Amino acid sequence: MKFPNDYPYQPPAFRFLTRNICHPNVYTDGALCISILHRPGDDEQSGELASERWNVLHGVESVLRSVLLLMDDPEINSAANVDASVLYRDVRDEYNALARAVVAQSQKEVPEGVTMPTPAELVPAPQKQADDDPDFWNMTDEEHDFGSDSDQDMGDFEDEDEDDME
Repeated sequence: MKFPNDYPYQPPAFRFLTRNICHPNVYTDGALCISILHRPGDDEQSGELASERWNVLHGVESVLRSVLLLMDDPEINSAANVDASVLYRDVRDEYNALARAVVAQSQKEVPEGVTMPTPAELVPAPQKQADDDPDFWNMTDEEHDFGSDSDQDMGDFEDEDEDDME
């Protein structure tokens, strides 16, 4: 990801460095075509609404989540790579084999000393639940009136309103 000088008002650019990614929404140069990374505002030419495009509330996490979702579920009707889109739509077994080959090749190209996290490492550690305070729900022996005199106050206002009307 590359961030422009006017980030977060403009979206970052996202490009895969792995060569030969065959995906309907990835251009042959590795650039990703995804609405969340398009400049803010409506786009009459593409029909994208501003709500589908970049806004300052998006951050790195929402971009990465959107990328992962798109990788898993390509948008073949708005393809950056038409050949990959047709392959995905018409010959899924061949598309899947090609994707596996790209992944296998990219794993061979991981620099020495770099380790990739395993799925087990990515699972968040269970959080210790906060102990319930048993006294929180206990009633005290003292009686407290937490109400207000608002009903009485409202009656006073109603009386004033009636006087004003006369």
